Amino acid sequence: MLTNRPAVLIAIASGLAASSIAFMSGGGVDDRRAEYAPIRVATAVFAGGCLACVEADFDKMTGVIETVVGYTGGSVERPTHKQVESGETGHYEAVKVTYDPARISYEALAANFIRTIDPTDDNGQFCDKGEPFRSAIFVSGSSERNAAVATVSGAQRVLGQNVATEIRPLTVFWPAEEQYQDYHVKNASKYASKREACGRDQRLMEVWGTKVPAL
Repeated sequence: MLTNRPAVLIAIASGLAASSIAFMSGGGVDDRRAEYAPIRVATAVFAGGCLACVEADFDKMTGVIETVVGYTGGSVERPTHKQVESGETGHYEAVKVTYDPARISYEALAANFIRTIDPTDDNGQFCDKGEPFRSAIFVSGSSERNAAVATVSGAQRVLGQNVATEIRPLTVFWPAEEQYQDYHVKNASKYASKREACGRDQRLMEVWGTKVPAL
């Protein structure tokens, strides 16, 4: 049974309207065109701490076309990275994933996401602590909401622990500054060093073990 945070906070706003859901493509970030251009694409937004780490993990998934790091969930328009990290904007550090539904489902994205974070941590992720680094799945509509609930419930069942990953209504997504986009590619050495120093992969092994569990 799901409980309120610090177990699982399900913050699905009633009357979620399509008009309240938006992605902003400004903020100094040019949309990068993928070589593979399917007929239909979809987007999803996840927050799991370190922007570069979450983006890098999604980039490995078959069916993911593009990833953009940014901020969402708060009240400040066009926030900067410094503002978000201060914890005063209410925003989460998040990643917008553009994917091909014919090659990977939303359910698979959500399941893969939660296996790449520590969903038991209610105060951030790994060495990044504080509100901007909390884990969350941002949903649009009942289909995504149901998939997110099933994912979080499955993680709680598999781990046998309270899960703190939130499920929140999707709001405006603000792309981060260009220097943070594809950081794991443009600054591979620094990214690898930070990820290792943060103990992310070591903690993932402790939480999930060596086998990928079915949720």
